[in-house]
Amino acid sequence: MFRSSTIKHAPSLRRSYFQWFPCLKRSYSTPTSRSSNYVRLVEVGPRDGLQNEPHPIPPPIKADLVNRLGQAGIQSLEVGSFVSPRWIPQMAGTAEVLALIDPLPMADYAVLVPNMKGLDEVLRILAASKSPDSAAKPPPPVTEIAIFTAATDAFAQANTNVTVSESLARLAPVARAALDAKLKVRGYVSVIITCPYSGRVDPKRIRDVARELFQMGCYEVSLGDTTGAGTPASIRAALEEVLKEADGHRLAGHFHDTNGTALANIFAALELGVRTFDTSVGGLGGCPYSPGATGNVATEDVVYALTGESLYGDSGEPYSVDSQSPDLKAKWDVGPVSLPLLAETGAWISEILGRETTSRAGRAYLARRQRERQLAEKAQAKL
Repeated sequence: MFRSSTIKHAPSLRRSYFQWFPCLKRSYSTPTSRSSNYVRLVEVGPRDGLQNEPHPIPPPIKADLVNRLGQAGIQSLEVGSFVSPRWIPQMAGTAEVLALIDPLPMADYAVLVPNMKGLDEVLRILAASKSPDSAAKPPPPVTEIAIFTAATDAFAQANTNVTVSESLARLAPVARAALDAKLKVRGYVSVIITCPYSGRVDPKRIRDVARELFQMGCYEVSLGDTTGAGTPASIRAALEEVLKEADGHRLAGHFHDTNGTALANIFAALELGVRTFDTSVGGLGGCPYSPGATGNVATEDVVYALTGESLYGDSGEPYSVDSQSPDLKAKWDVGPVSLPLLAETGAWISEILGRETTSRAGRAYLARRQRERQLAEKAQAKL
C-alpha cells in the first residue's frame, strides 16, 4: 500500500528547472536535429509503470511523480491514459493529474488513448481550457497522444477485445482526429518477440503493423517486448525486418526487463540506428495482460549504461607520475538528465508503493550517498 504522507516535494526539488539545467535556456531541438549519438528517453513510469499496481495511486502522487521527473531533466513523459477505469482502475484520474502538473517549456507530455471515446475526453479537456468562461489556469500540457495495438490477434483480443486488423481500423480515425487537433500521434506495437497467448512472433507481423501505424500518421512507433523475453539476437531479427520499410529514427524500443536482458537489447537496437527508448523510473511496471512480465527497463539503469563512464572522475592511483587519467567521455548523449535526481525519484515512488527501487544504478547511487554521509559524520565527530 502506498504512503500518502510523502506526497510533497523534497525542498531541493522546488528549485527552478533552469537553476538545475541552465543549458535548457537554449531553444529546444528535436531528435532529428541532434547529433547521431543523441538518445531520447521516453519516461513511461507514470502510466505504464503504475498501471500494474494492485491499488490505484491518487492523482496528486502521480502528478508529483511527473513533476519530479521533469525536474530530473526528462523531456518526454507519458503521464497517464484515458482507458476506461473499468478495465484498468489504476489509470483513473488522468484529467486531475493533468490539472496538477507544473508543465515545463522544454517537455512533451503524452497520454494513451485506446479509442475515439478516449480522444474525445482529451479534446474536451483541451477545449474547456480555451473557453472564455474557463479559469485562468493554462491548458493541460498535452502535446501528443499514444495509440496501441499488438503484433498478434491473441494479445489484441485479450487487451482490447478485437483482432489486430480490427484495432487498426478503429485507431485510424482516432489518429486522424488527433492530427487535425494539432496533436502528435505515437504508436505502440505490443508483444514483438513472444506473445503470452500464442508464443513466438513472426517479425513480418511486426513490420506490417508498424507500416499501418506510420500510414495513419504516427511520427514514431514504439516496439514493445512486452513479455521481456527478448535477447539481442531476437531484437535484431525483429528490427531488421521492420527496418526494411522504416527509418531507425522513427522507431523506439520498449523493453521489459523480465529476464535481465533489456539493457543488452537497447545496445543491440542502438547498433541498428534506433535512438529512442521507453524507460520507467525505478523499474516500475509490468503488464496486466502479460502474466509474469516484470517492469520496464529502469530509467536510471539506461542513463548510467549510456553515460556512466563520464562520472568516474580522475584516477586515484595513476600508473606513473607522468601518466594522465584517460579522458572518458560518454559516447551517448541523453540530454540534461540528472542521475542523482532520477535515483532519488525512483526511491521516493518505490517507498510510496511499499518496496525498494529495482533500479541497480539507483540503488548503487543511494548506497554511495549513504556511505559518503556516514564518512562525513565520522569526520565531523573527530573535530
